[in-house]
Amino acid sequence: MLARDRHGPAILAQLLLSPMLDDRNDSPSARQMRGVGIWDSSSNETGWNALLGDGVRGGPDVSPYAAPSRAADLSGLPSTFVDVGSAETFRDEDVAYASRMWQAGGHVELHVWPGGFHGFDVVVPHAVISQDAIAARAAWLRRQVSGSVRMSRASSTAGR
Repeated sequence: MLARDRHGPAILAQLLLSPMLDDRNDSPSARQMRGVGIWDSSSNETGWNALLGDGVRGGPDVSPYAAPSRAADLSGLPSTFVDVGSAETFRDEDVAYASRMWQAGGHVELHVWPGGFHGFDVVVPHAVISQDAIAARAAWLRRQVSGSVRMSRASSTAGR
């Protein structure tokens, strides 16, 4: 968002893996995961307090550059990959963010991995679901890079 709002640098794409997007920490999945898992709502509060400072989290003055879910405008953002587990604190805020990006005309690929907990692909990298998640990210990244290369080649030959 900051690159968009400052008119650069150009960002090709953004790969968001279980992103922490909403400082309010009040989504249904945040409430469901209270006291459960590797990163629960208590850990999330600690993370937000570390980023924003004590007493700021959840208040009216949180910048959307720190907490992207606070942004009023999600248009003009780069192609985005959002990856989250169904059994983690960030599930609902990540799904909502992807939906808002689509509503703003953005290009988003959203994956909600069934039964995936926060960091499942790192904790159990050889599990089938982890391998699928890693493969989906790699395929998306290849598409982004190859599309960029095709566009670059087309623009360099357009003036000939």
